[in-house]
Amino acid sequence: LNGSLRPVLHSYAYPLPGDEDVPRAAYVIFEAETGRRVPVPDVPAPLLYYGSPLRPERVWWSEDGRRLYVVSLGRGYTSYALAVIDAETGASRTLVEEHSDTGVDPHPAYGGRPIIRVLDGGRRVLWYSQRDGWGHLYRYDGETGALERRLTQGAWAVTDVLHVDERERVVTFTAVGREPGRDPYDNALYRVSLDGGEPVLLTPEDATHQVTASPDGRFFVDSYSHVDLPPVTVLRAADGSVVRELERADVARLEQTGWRPPERFRANARDGATDVYGVLILPTWFDPARDGRLPVLDSIYAGPQTNQAPTSFSGYSTTTSVPSKERDFWHAQALAELGFAVVMVDGLGMPFRSRAFADRAYRDLGDGGLPDHVAAIRQLAERHPFLDLERVGIYGHSAGGYASAHAILAYPDFYRVAVSSAGNHDHRLDKATWVERYMGLPVGEHYAAQANAALADRLRGKLLLMHGEMDENVHPASTLQLVDALIKANRDFDLLILPNRPHGMGSDPYFVRRRWDYFVRHLLGAEPPGDYAIAAPEAAAR
Repeated sequence: LNGSLRPVLHSYAYPLPGDEDVPRAAYVIFEAETGRRVPVPDVPAPLLYYGSPLRPERVWWSEDGRRLYVVSLGRGYTSYALAVIDAETGASRTLVEEHSDTGVDPHPAYGGRPIIRVLDGGRRVLWYSQRDGWGHLYRYDGETGALERRLTQGAWAVTDVLHVDERERVVTFTAVGREPGRDPYDNALYRVSLDGGEPVLLTPEDATHQVTASPDGRFFVDSYSHVDLPPVTVLRAADGSVVRELERADVARLEQTGWRPPERFRANARDGATDVYGVLILPTWFDPARDGRLPVLDSIYAGPQTNQAPTSFSGYSTTTSVPSKERDFWHAQALAELGFAVVMVDGLGMPFRSRAFADRAYRDLGDGGLPDHVAAIRQLAERHPFLDLERVGIYGHSAGGYASAHAILAYPDFYRVAVSSAGNHDHRLDKATWVERYMGLPVGEHYAAQANAALADRLRGKLLLMHGEMDENVHPASTLQLVDALIKANRDFDLLILPNRPHGMGSDPYFVRRRWDYFVRHLLGAEPPGDYAIAAPEAAAR
């Protein structure tokens, strides 16, 4: 990176699952005017990933500056707690704590801002829990830690809290799955009283709503869409009424290219009873009566902290509370244009459904929802005979890199070609902060059994492994361990190490070209053009 021919060493702390000797931070409070130092001895802060623990969403001051609030998570993610620290003395106590045998988070999506708010000057705490099997809101006494009342309940899930009006005593929040007859992943906006009562729906449009609150909570910007409904952005008052329409996306130029929105579909999971959802993306030029059958590509992520199949238009997102999949969507559309049907599926183990639905992934990341992917793709082929199940490929990055390699090893009769990039192929080699949440502690035989190297001798199809040499998130050694196992098993495979590329190399032009070419050669049976190049975004802009 610095132009030198000599390699440059980059070092940072990267604890692995089960490590006992990990870096630890200590909270220290300083009095700005005097410089007085106040240590906080009793609030643990193990560093299970690089970066500071002082993230504003997990550490914040009371309005009067006398108290510091800290949300901490236990090792193995079997608990999380809210502690309050006296800024004068450094003394601390735990206000509320949540426990579970199958891992817990204070937000339905791993890494989201904890759905915890301190109210009424510290006298009340708004708390999120999945204790009854669904993600809901509770109110606690901020002095005693006693549960005062639950605010929401039912077979649906809160996804975020956008604003709390303490004077009017109402909470404005988003949730999925509450409205009958709608897609259970459609996000909607609600308000509920801090003193109890039924939630009130504020966004009646049948769509998925991505909402941002004004600082005072008087207004909300709501951008709503579906996979076949371009975004409509409106300004809403606190009661949900539309103040004015701000913008309506114009997709005429996109439609002039022949582009069609994907098909959002529902299928039966492996159990034949549970509904799973996904999207089917086809080439803009495809006519089944004229063009015959299409090979199928499964675009997978399978990390249990986020969904892969979009509910919004082209994966469009305006907020960080629902991770954007817009880039993944357009990569899938580009592959479709080459002559593939691309499928995205959210199988069992993914978030934003019931606790039982998500727990399928606990201590079993190797499952990855793959049996549900296979079942859903088979059902799609029954509905759409132009899908050729003799030619099925799969690709993914990071957790999707693990899942795509696992798929071709565990299901060699279904998946024939796989492109796996930046995969965490052995969870014993991946970051403790993520793996411990889903694989649990201690690190046991289930870790070893789910390593892709354990299945290396089952490879029968075509596999391309890719990894950035400077991957700061998933160590390249994880891919090289799988390479070593494949060599020992005497299996043929392809490998590409990209020098100086970090983990986020998914849109690197050379990487994209090699993925395109691999599927064209091995699923389409065609030879790509020679020596073509994809222009980098900045070059294309010029």
